[in-house]
Amino acid sequence: MNTPDPIADQQLAEGKSQSPVQTDPRQICHGRPIPSLHYADQPYIVKTADRAWLCVMTTGAGKEGHTGQHIVSLRSPDCGQTWEDPIPIEPPDGPEASWAVALTVPSGRIYSFYVHNSDNIRSLKADNPPYLSGYTQRMDSFGYYVFKYSDDHGRTWSKERYTIPVRAFAIDRANVYQGQIRFFWNVGRPLIYGESVLLPITKVGGFGYGWFSSSEGALLKSDNLLTERNPQAIQWQTLPEGDIGLRTPPGGGPIAEENSYTALSDGTLYCVYRTIDGYPACTYSYDGGYNWTEPTYQTYSDGSRIKHPRAANFAWRTQNGRFLYWFHNHGGRQIRENPQRRTISYQDRNPVWLCGGIEIDTPEGKKLQWSQPEIALYDDDPYVRMSYPDLIEDQGKTYLSETQKFIARTHEIGHDLLAGMWNSFSAPQITRDGLVLEHSDPTGLIPTQVPAPQLSLFNERDHSGQSY
Repeated sequence: MNTPDPIADQQLAEGKSQSPVQTDPRQICHGRPIPSLHYADQPYIVKTADRAWLCVMTTGAGKEGHTGQHIVSLRSPDCGQTWEDPIPIEPPDGPEASWAVALTVPSGRIYSFYVHNSDNIRSLKADNPPYLSGYTQRMDSFGYYVFKYSDDHGRTWSKERYTIPVRAFAIDRANVYQGQIRFFWNVGRPLIYGESVLLPITKVGGFGYGWFSSSEGALLKSDNLLTERNPQAIQWQTLPEGDIGLRTPPGGGPIAEENSYTALSDGTLYCVYRTIDGYPACTYSYDGGYNWTEPTYQTYSDGSRIKHPRAANFAWRTQNGRFLYWFHNHGGRQIRENPQRRTISYQDRNPVWLCGGIEIDTPEGKKLQWSQPEIALYDDDPYVRMSYPDLIEDQGKTYLSETQKFIARTHEIGHDLLAGMWNSFSAPQITRDGLVLEHSDPTGLIPTQVPAPQLSLFNERDHSGQSY
């Protein structure tokens, strides 16, 4: 039986609370906007040799997938406080150019890699249903993987674009065009790995419910991009070995996509990616990406599974040799057992959670151990969705970029939040920082009411647009 608390009841009636409501820097409205035309996706940031930030972004005057979608770059000289005017890498009146990622190499040259509809195809075969005509007119996830480069820190870009050769897998040859037209895209940032560059790619089997009907991860490896000045002489190979890419664990669904790769201190490669199984999948390579361990569902350090929907989930190695993991902390059976899991799994990308990661030694080699999660970013409207982040470390500070598809922002992440996650392995304790309300009763009984801050309404939906 609960015992009433007269003091708490009086404070509640008077509208008082034990702690004042304070501005929370984790609310995304406090971030710094990155300019865009309207649509704003994958705002990825690299540092230039002249110490600016360079953001590459997929943008356009319409919504995601509409005609006019193209890629731009824009510079910030002051860590995202202000931005120069966007520079088109591809024009808005050309074929669709989408999903750019960037890489700065030791010479200072910057490469931008992206998907380009070079043949200007205007219709593709798709599953019926859901496409009653048997065709889709969304033209941003197929064609050729290409790049341009900048030798003046992102102020201008090469006039020519250069095509990266990609080896066909079984998933390509099995599509409705027998691989003559390839379906694919990428969200993962390039990784400098020793003397090589690893560039992620997600191969797609077809278009249907939930947009992509099947998918699997691969890597494009170049052993001379870091030093070769002639773009036509850059060499590429497609990994892993064999005829299939990175898929879900045994018994998992057909979706394994948006792969995020990072390297451990001994050269072990780690990859995490989204599924429609309710959990993110992960795998390791101990030979530079040629072969991978059997995928498993990612877990916390105690062995319990991490939940995650069909949304980008990225792992980054930080400058201190530790790791951060971005995800949304919901899913599980709620998604895995839903008959509409291909589509409902896109929902609920708010809030954003982070885990801290450290390396551990296992009989198989080094692996990552993930802390319990902490909320990093959120919006009071639960229907706002944020995704496609990047991590930027500059002048001793840590920043995240994110997008709600129509506004992109950067956010400084507090050192205490990060240190608390990393230190939890060596000094586990319940944190009291940021505690808004605490109630104790000498009787040990739970009161019927306690004072609490006024909360926002949670029933007003944001209809700004659909995102994948």
